[in-house]
Amino acid sequence: MNSPGLSTGSRARPLPPLAALILTAVALITLVTVPLAAPATATTHQATARTTPPPSPTAPHTGVVVGARTPASTPERAQAVRTFLAGRRAVSGPAWTHHPRTPHGRPTTSTPPAGQVTHNWWGVFPQPGTHDGIMATHTVASSYTVTDADNVTYAPTTKAQHSCMEVVTAYTNTGNEIWAWDWCGTIGPAKTVPIDDSFLKNYTPGNGGPAAYSVQMVQDDATANRWSAYLYNYRTAAWDLLFRQSGTDQSGLDHGWDMFEIYASVNPATGEGYYCTEARDTTFDSSAVQLRSNGAWKPASPSDSPWTDANPDPNAFLCPPLKFVQAGSNDHWTVHQ
Repeated sequence: MNSPGLSTGSRARPLPPLAALILTAVALITLVTVPLAAPATATTHQATARTTPPPSPTAPHTGVVVGARTPASTPERAQAVRTFLAGRRAVSGPAWTHHPRTPHGRPTTSTPPAGQVTHNWWGVFPQPGTHDGIMATHTVASSYTVTDADNVTYAPTTKAQHSCMEVVTAYTNTGNEIWAWDWCGTIGPAKTVPIDDSFLKNYTPGNGGPAAYSVQMVQDDATANRWSAYLYNYRTAAWDLLFRQSGTDQSGLDHGWDMFEIYASVNPATGEGYYCTEARDTTFDSSAVQLRSNGAWKPASPSDSPWTDANPDPNAFLCPPLKFVQAGSNDHWTVHQ
């Protein structure tokens, strides 16, 4: 019998048994090590690995967030706040379902003119009537540096329906911070926490995996619409209060959100958004998104938290290499290059 792959011509000589066995083994190794082509869809890229299970939503609520402060009013922060608020107001109501948008609410399909800021977002929208609390685990990147005052990245950022606050991972040219944005009172960042060594020590697991903090917002009093926002302290194994507020939600939106959001202008040197280069090695990830309803917590799902866009166009985010990963059944998303 001729060995696999050998000619059957009259001058062919069979290999010795040992050589034939080696040749067969090599062929088998080659077959099993040929890489499989990944499907060409934006939702199949590998997501950030979860290295620590999310905290229990019912862990003790005892402390106060270390380092939280009422932010000082500076021209740089004021500009970031104006940009944030202008973008929110421009896309209130049904406009949130359309992509992309500028702060003036006008759709665009081409690169915006120099100096014009593009506002875009992607994630999940927890629907009205489905929850009175939300929690999620959000990555932070202390090394991500924003250089231009008109360019800000709010990612991840989360808000429950009608909640009095939005908790924002804010990357601006004034530094990287966690914001508790007040939607029922001052309409601005009421508390800020710098993403520094102290924050990482207390509010991320510190186990060598991607740095991530967990946030929880719950309605304490439905009549007064009083809400409390907490960050989970891994050193004390308890939820620390970040901000509490009551009143009427002024966001103009009935749904909640957990999403990646950018305000970006084009860098003339690259033809892309400034953040596209500055955040090239940064992964934005939100995992373990949960909603509370009737006192019970459960993962966000397609029925209560639809994706803002099934197939977002990275060009509409001024960053062609950007990938949008539906890493879970609406309770986990990742954005990276």
